[in-house]
Amino acid sequence: MINKLIEKIRKTNAPIVVGLDPMLGYIPEHIKEKAFREYGETLEGAAEAVWQYNKGIVDAVYDLIPAVKPQIAMYEQFGIPGLQAYKKTIDYCKEKDLVVIGDIKRGDIGSTSAAYAVGHLGKVQVGSRKWAGFDEDFATVNPYLGSDGVKPFIEVCKEENKGLFILVKTSNPSSGEFQDRIIEGRPLYEWVGEKVAQWGEEHMGNGYSYIGAVVGATYPEMGKILRKIMPKTFILVPGYGAQGGKGADLVHFFNEDGLGAIVNSSRGIIAAYKQEAYASYGELNYADASRKAVEDMIADISGALENK
Repeated sequence: MINKLIEKIRKTNAPIVVGLDPMLGYIPEHIKEKAFREYGETLEGAAEAVWQYNKGIVDAVYDLIPAVKPQIAMYEQFGIPGLQAYKKTIDYCKEKDLVVIGDIKRGDIGSTSAAYAVGHLGKVQVGSRKWAGFDEDFATVNPYLGSDGVKPFIEVCKEENKGLFILVKTSNPSSGEFQDRIIEGRPLYEWVGEKVAQWGEEHMGNGYSYIGAVVGATYPEMGKILRKIMPKTFILVPGYGAQGGKGADLVHFFNEDGLGAIVNSSRGIIAAYKQEAYASYGELNYADASRKAVEDMIADISGALENK
């Protein structure tokens, strides 16, 4: 799957991923009103609004981008109907030939970790048949429990030709409470990055590993160090836009071939119409605002890479 991701990045010239992280507050009133008329102000109504909102954005941007990243928590908050909207979103994005990164941040051990991996990336045995559950192409994984938590995911990825993005240095302000702790003279995130590179050596695509890393755009200097530690690792970079990251901060996440990283923007794109720069589009044209935000993000990152 890493080969497909790279192929689509080259085709679109857009090393970006749109985070489909819907909140009801982002969804235009006309979409919510229609969903609530049909399903009431219920979990089902909320899930329908989320699904229609996502569909509008995907229809507007799918030709510009290689991938999307739905964050499962934004769907889980609406219970089973929310998870159904999550699955419908995944399936629709795959119909549009987008690579889907399931932002699930799972991390456990043994059979529990294996069950998470099967549910999201693999197939579960039901009697004489096997069924795919959510069927994302990649999943995000928390490595805090060590190899016992990660290897079950890697095994499923090998079977299904899919991939992972493992949390190494996250974009949130308090990430340093643990991730920056010095252990034997080096911060913890460097040790984790080294381990990710080792795991990745056993699961290589054409030049890059199927085992990627998550490194926040808000820490560009750390990204420079981790790029050297993980030369064959694709880096998923959250924190662009709404969290303060911009194109000029990101050049060190990329290798000399112009590859090696994919940058995520969530509310900066999906709720673009709420920003001053795109307010002229209005609620009815929210998806057009999202498309323009994608075009601006591509220009920002491309320009930064050209001047690297």
